Amino acid sequence: MSIDNKITTAVIPAAGLGTRFLPLTKSQPKEMLPIVDKPAIQYVVEEAVNAGITDILVITGRGKRAIEDHFDRNFELDFRLLEKQKLVELEALEKIESLANIHYIRQRDAKGLGDAVGVARYHVGNSPFVVMLGDDIMVDDSALLKSMLNDYKQTRSNIIALMRVEGEDISNYGCVALENDLDLITSADSQDKPIEISKLVEKPNLKDAPSNLAIMGRYILNPEIFDCIESITAGSNGEIQLTDAISLLSKSQKIYGRILERGRFDIGQKSEWIIANVTLAMERPELRDEITLALKKMLS
Repeated sequence: MSIDNKITTAVIPAAGLGTRFLPLTKSQPKEMLPIVDKPAIQYVVEEAVNAGITDILVITGRGKRAIEDHFDRNFELDFRLLEKQKLVELEALEKIESLANIHYIRQRDAKGLGDAVGVARYHVGNSPFVVMLGDDIMVDDSALLKSMLNDYKQTRSNIIALMRVEGEDISNYGCVALENDLDLITSADSQDKPIEISKLVEKPNLKDAPSNLAIMGRYILNPEIFDCIESITAGSNGEIQLTDAISLLSKSQKIYGRILERGRFDIGQKSEWIIANVTLAMERPELRDEITLALKKMLS
């Protein structure tokens, strides 16, 4: 495998329709849903930058122009803030505008996550890269992504993030079986080193799930994944699944998992989006007291 092993690129698929949040997402991308005072996708971009990623490719679709506008410079707004001496706000905007080299490519048709990642082929080239889903917000100071990047340095193999889920929830995710007995894998082990994966299944029924380890929205993939994406067929819903492509890749390359214990919000779910807003707002000193008082009143 002749590739450049230095990982500098993250691919962020952002072409989904966001139907769970209709009618809110009728006129704005779900990736722009606010979490306190930042859109969701900004958390993802900042996570990538904090982990050392310098090149970001966002896979967009129709109606996603707001994402590009958010990371672009707004000269009129900058001028007005400077004129009014709102320097703190101006500094915050300038930081957003200079986070990383951000590029955009459109996914013409919404044919699934695998297809969206496949669109990145000619940008990524022959190098390993990160995939970061905007639905999964990690608020761990990039600890998970940094660990995964370190795992890649050690193994030169594909790395995916995993998290234990309860009961029927496994049917909402891709799921994995481990090379070794799951009962022998402790939390301490999972934090010390990646664990080898023997099988991947997309959204299994509880009775068919090989474990309770679900695939989360962070991946490090070798460029051979693109051939796998082109080789698989669409599922019953007409979508090309990334899990199926990784499963095919596992026949020729090793796949490892890094277990995530905490610090993740699935903002594709309304309840989790609200919880993320409350949790992160409570971490802000200027908001904590007022929100705490309001919550106490509601609970009483």
